[in-house]
Amino acid sequence: MTLQKKIIELLGVKPAIIPEIEIKNCVDFLKKYLVNHVHIKSLIVGVSGGQDSTLTAKLCQMTAETLRKEKNDITYQFIALRLPYGIQYDEKDCQDAIRFIQPDQIFNVNIKKAVLSSEKSLKKSGVIISDYVRGNEKARERMKVQYSIAAMKQGLVVGTGHAAENITGFFTKYGDSGTDINPIAKLNKRQIRLLLKNLNCPKHLYLKKPMADLEDEHPQQDDESVLGVTYDVIDSYLEQKKIDIRSQKIIEALYLNTLHKRNLPITQ
Repeated sequence: MTLQKKIIELLGVKPAIIPEIEIKNCVDFLKKYLVNHVHIKSLIVGVSGGQDSTLTAKLCQMTAETLRKEKNDITYQFIALRLPYGIQYDEKDCQDAIRFIQPDQIFNVNIKKAVLSSEKSLKKSGVIISDYVRGNEKARERMKVQYSIAAMKQGLVVGTGHAAENITGFFTKYGDSGTDINPIAKLNKRQIRLLLKNLNCPKHLYLKKPMADLEDEHPQQDDESVLGVTYDVIDSYLEQKKIDIRSQKIIEALYLNTLHKRNLPITQ
């Protein structure tokens, strides 16, 4: 088996999808978990204004609404979190996403003071962190906030990770990867856009250029310029299509170099 086939099998990506079916599968997946864990009453997603969180949050809102009707239980809720670091450059997109999602509840927590406080404490101990590491601090602080709110709201932290992100390791270890459940994990970027389009998401949101926007020195830097390969090519690789050898080597090197991010902690 080639490495490409092995990766596709591990990540579970389908070569083609029917959006309506995938939407139903994702909602059913979330519903089943909630029904089987009766103490959990809310789904929680940090909404950034990007494609991944917009889709995940919309699926969660649909799940909560469906369960309220099917179980006649108004305690099922979707909670959207806005977790900016100071003033977010694309705040308008975030608000447009919120309007599209229509969450039951919204909490706004600005993480900047917490991140800077942590950085200051490290500096006092003689550790000066880089801009890149500060970016990871932001991702981990956001996840910390999500779990604090989840603990107080009988909540489940829902991840926004997907296959095109997973294969490249383009996420923060114990940051945005530290979640309870991931409904869109088997989708690639192309498929995420298809689902958003099917759900009548505003076009400027589902066609938005993906960016993590974690580094202060490189604001609004798009993912593809960091990765060295486009999501379109990554998606084609995940759909078992033939791509150019240079891109294949980049993708497979990224996968192998970030194995530690996808593995459980090492034990004896």
